[in-house]
Amino acid sequence: MFHRLSCISCAALWLAAVSTAQPAPAKPVEEGFVSMFNGRDLTGWEGKPGWWRVEDGTITSESTPEKPCPTAHYLMWRGGKPADFDLRLEFKLVGGNSGIQFRSRELPDWDTSGYQADIEDGEQWTGCLFEHTRGGVSMRGQHVTIAPDGARTVTAIGDPAALLARVRRHEWNSYRIVARGPELTLEINGVVMARATDHQEGLAAKDGVIALQMHPGPPMKVQFRNLRIKLLKDEP
Repeated sequence: MFHRLSCISCAALWLAAVSTAQPAPAKPVEEGFVSMFNGRDLTGWEGKPGWWRVEDGTITSESTPEKPCPTAHYLMWRGGKPADFDLRLEFKLVGGNSGIQFRSRELPDWDTSGYQADIEDGEQWTGCLFEHTRGGVSMRGQHVTIAPDGARTVTAIGDPAALLARVRRHEWNSYRIVARGPELTLEINGVVMARATDHQEGLAAKDGVIALQMHPGPPMKVQFRNLRIKLLKDEP
């Protein structure tokens, strides 16, 4: 009896260990959306060798004192170069800076140039729309309209500090990027952080690659999960 109970106890402990070691099941994909990440490996993505991995069902990149990140580089999604879309994902950042590139140009050495939905373990950039040529296109709490000649009209849509308070530091947060023609909207945890209406000639991108950023600087760890996209080209 004692031996049988011991075996049962060991089996129960083993099953508990296995269940805790497995990644959480992926959330169901909403109707009309396509999953961008299978939760197991980096199929459909390409990035700088040795820097991106799948950890507990998440796309992960990390720098340490022993392995610093000297220059920014990106994990490229190979599913297309979408124009109008609704992109949704979850992120967690500890230290440093990261972001989600969209409508961007791919450059050599795993680099990009274009729009970025910014993320930062700090107070300035999270929820802002960044672009490599122009810097901050629309900061958190702003709707910026950019004319063809580059002239800007800025309208306040929220308090930057109050919006930042909606972001859970060092925890999982949802990010939503909606691009429809010149209209670009960033949401975190269901709250609009920034908007832009970009008509600037030569700089307002109409389509391009989607990519995830690994940023240089102090040690950091960034993770992404539940990435999915819905193309909007057939919707009014």
